[in-house]
Amino acid sequence: MAGPEEFRREWFDKDYYAVLGVPKNASHAEIKKAYRKLAQKHHPDANQGNAAAEERFKEVSAAYDVLSDEKKRASYDKAREMGPGGFGGVPGAGGPGGGFGGFGGQGPGGVRFETADVDLGDLLGGMFGGGGRGRGRAQRRGADLETEVTLSFEDAMAGVTLPVTLTGPAPCTTCHGSGAAPGTQPVPCANCGGSGQVAVNQGFFSMAQTCPSCQGSGRLIQSPCATCGGAGAQRRKRTIQVKIAPGVKNGARIRLAGKGESAGSGGTAGDLFVRVHVQPHRVFGRRGDDLTVDLPVTFPEAALGANVQVPTMNGAVTLKVPAGTPTGKTFRIKGKGAPRKTGHGDLLATVVVDVPTKLSREQKDLVERLSEATDGSPRGSLGVT
Repeated sequence: MAGPEEFRREWFDKDYYAVLGVPKNASHAEIKKAYRKLAQKHHPDANQGNAAAEERFKEVSAAYDVLSDEKKRASYDKAREMGPGGFGGVPGAGGPGGGFGGFGGQGPGGVRFETADVDLGDLLGGMFGGGGRGRGRAQRRGADLETEVTLSFEDAMAGVTLPVTLTGPAPCTTCHGSGAAPGTQPVPCANCGGSGQVAVNQGFFSMAQTCPSCQGSGRLIQSPCATCGGAGAQRRKRTIQVKIAPGVKNGARIRLAGKGESAGSGGTAGDLFVRVHVQPHRVFGRRGDDLTVDLPVTFPEAALGANVQVPTMNGAVTLKVPAGTPTGKTFRIKGKGAPRKTGHGDLLATVVVDVPTKLSREQKDLVERLSEATDGSPRGSLGVT
């Protein structure tokens, strides 16, 4: 019989082929193509503030992680063959024959469960040859944190590094998060051999549970740090320098891995998410990677044509306005928009013909002469004069 397989609880509930929209016999190339299309559509950068799209992106990524790996895909297919109940009718295992409460039910020997502290994936390894394999200790993880910063439009375009101050659990300044006194180190837990888990036999079942000696960390601190008492973390104020890339968009959410709340000795820190708010500019607007500007021109400039100055984020440029340009006409000035990963967007300059509200006697006479020399009405196409 084949050697033990490693399964995951979600495999019994998630149809990853359906998630990616491909048939079960899809080739690797088909799976990759489907993933790229969905990932691009639901990527958080393209769906700012859309929690549903972010969740869908995670689901698509999880499906691709399994189906793109031949070994994981084979194990996943085998798990799915057991049926939607998850365990293909093994009594006491959550399938059609019983529930999780039936640990004393009949079933293949060596099965290992994961319920809270118990490893479900290793449980199923025993069903294919007995004695599942351990996954290693489960590390504690600190909480993710989120904060906000507000930037000027100019800083958003140029990029900036800002200090962000946080107060909460952080790595101990004395032991730097190890929990051990200076000059000493944590040692492997003798009870679990450093794995963080111990096996508990329950008749036909062998359950992997969190080691009570080290609480799942796989290590023991013999000489605790005096500052944090061996916790590896202390509540304090800390300042983190957040680098914001040029061209950041309003509402962007920046992730700083490992800069969240500390989990203390033997754990991993959470992440810090920084939400960016960009103040509006008095001249420029933004549309994706393009900047926008309203460009006032005089009636003579619009009617006769002219070379006019257009402001940009790094100095004025000259734009040729053709004769007869109407209000609302938009000109695209290449490379003068917002910075992006490669190059810049464009500047969209929209002409606004400036109509004077006050005229001198000479100006009024000239306009009246122009009116007398003008044939027809611009409203003729509307059937009126």
